[in-house]
Amino acid sequence: MTEQNAQPFEISKHIQDLLRDHLLFLYGQERCGTAYQYLSSILERYAQYHHSASTAQRPNLTEQFTQADAILITYGDQVSEPGVASLRTLAFVLEHHFTALVSGIHLLPFYPYTSDDGFSVVDYTQVNPQLGDWDDVALVGRHFRLMFDLVINHISASSAWFQAFLRDEDPYTGYFINVDPSIDLSGVTRPRALPLLTPFETPSGTKHVWTTFSADQIDLNFANPEVLLAMIEVLLYYIARGAEIIRLDAIGYLWKEIGTNCIHLPQTHRAVQLFRTVLDAVAPHVTLITETNVPHQDNISYFGDGTNEAQLVYQFPLAPLVLNAFVSESAQHLTHWAANLESAGEHVTFFNFLASHDGIGVTPVLGILDWAAIDQLVERTRAHGGHVSFKNNPDGTQSPYELNITFFDALSDPHANEAPAIQRDRFIVSQAIMLALAGLPGIYINSLLGSHNDHAGVAATGRYRSINRQKWQRADLDRQLADQQSHAAQILARYATLLRARAADPAFKPSAPQFVIAAHPTLFVLLRGEPGAQVLCIHNVSSHPQRLDLTQTGWDASSAPFHDLISDAQVMTSGSVAESPELDIAPYQALWLRPA
Repeated sequence: MTEQNAQPFEISKHIQDLLRDHLLFLYGQERCGTAYQYLSSILERYAQYHHSASTAQRPNLTEQFTQADAILITYGDQVSEPGVASLRTLAFVLEHHFTALVSGIHLLPFYPYTSDDGFSVVDYTQVNPQLGDWDDVALVGRHFRLMFDLVINHISASSAWFQAFLRDEDPYTGYFINVDPSIDLSGVTRPRALPLLTPFETPSGTKHVWTTFSADQIDLNFANPEVLLAMIEVLLYYIARGAEIIRLDAIGYLWKEIGTNCIHLPQTHRAVQLFRTVLDAVAPHVTLITETNVPHQDNISYFGDGTNEAQLVYQFPLAPLVLNAFVSESAQHLTHWAANLESAGEHVTFFNFLASHDGIGVTPVLGILDWAAIDQLVERTRAHGGHVSFKNNPDGTQSPYELNITFFDALSDPHANEAPAIQRDRFIVSQAIMLALAGLPGIYINSLLGSHNDHAGVAATGRYRSINRQKWQRADLDRQLADQQSHAAQILARYATLLRARAADPAFKPSAPQFVIAAHPTLFVLLRGEPGAQVLCIHNVSSHPQRLDLTQTGWDASSAPFHDLISDAQVMTSGSVAESPELDIAPYQALWLRPA
């Protein structure tokens, strides 16, 4: 739409009041007015070119996502071939192999960067030329809903913004946080075992700059309204480029206030509310998701009141709890946690995932698992060829922060004398647990292919996280997927069966009711769907056959035999249906049952 034929744009009085209230809370009366005027001009300028989106009504969650939705997580250069831009190759591979299985693609940061596999962004508005250009990003989005990262907490030390800071150039002298190193910052929450402040030389002297994650990732100063407004412009630019889901990376660390722990501060939540209000004003079709690898109660706080912050929140405890279930061959911790999950309302849901480009976070299960169980996960990771990343604690000690290993190898020892079929069964039932739960599933591409630990990647980069970041040559990937006996092809085929079964049944809508049942210590059992149209989901996390008494589930056994949505086969009960209806469940078996 051109500016000449753009329709008039007006922000409702309610939205105007919300925007002013957020800015007043963050910046006070003196700076609020100027910030609001500039924000209004940003929104008006965006709306001139995207009027249809800005005037649409915000769809509710059930309209945005159904049981057929799943998000595939991938790097832009996940698949390469000679002479072709990586994003273009990725688009062709996704279209050929995954169109019928997932509805959305989370493109991990594809911007120019200097470290951390994309998360040290040099320029927020450019595509890394080694991957392609914005046309190639659009090609990926031709068949899929797009999810982009807004790497909001920090920017690369090589960025134009920080280089101008190092030259003492305004306005960038106020874009970063310079702290007297004599100030006591021991109470600041640390996600890494690295210094919090990094010294840099400038014409005006040495400045000790806040660097939460690394010396190459310079934290932005959101106490300066110019920084917040600049990032809102980036947010809207991504939406103009086709993003329908925006991931707020490391959002919990956004606001710094000396004397606090500098995580999940009220100002951070208010900034998320401001982003949500901006989207309500000009892009109501866009969904916000917050990435906070922290204990559960802190994590779900980013739902806000259920209407005013993120619509999606990462379900971080799920991966370590599922891993714990298989390590201990007991679903009791997983069952207890899932049974006590509270619904945040009809407008929000969880982003369920078991693996991503990062490792398996330990912090989210503090208070859910004891240290003995966490140590068991740590030892399991090391025994299976993985690594463990640590963080600094305020008392000077260190504790495990993240398990660096592929989820497939975390479940099964790659060097064990164990039948590959058993290892695949174990992996697939773990994924079935994730897909059965209420929420929107996120599936890392290396999990969809059952990838093993990439030790060569760790050796090449020196970073533990590279163990789960294997990249593929297109010819090799196509060849493996064409061979139905290959490990990757077998995992993909079985994963596809789960996804198709889920997509076909409305009981798996993200917002459909969920009832977790503590019916058996080695089985994770839940009912999904509305009463009268429920699916009974049973998952055996043990290496032994189990027998489930259906009277423990509340399931009507009189409708036996049952239809298993996964195998598309009938399942019979044993014993007397009237008195003791029981189901036999094989080792590492998943059953999603409906009355036949």
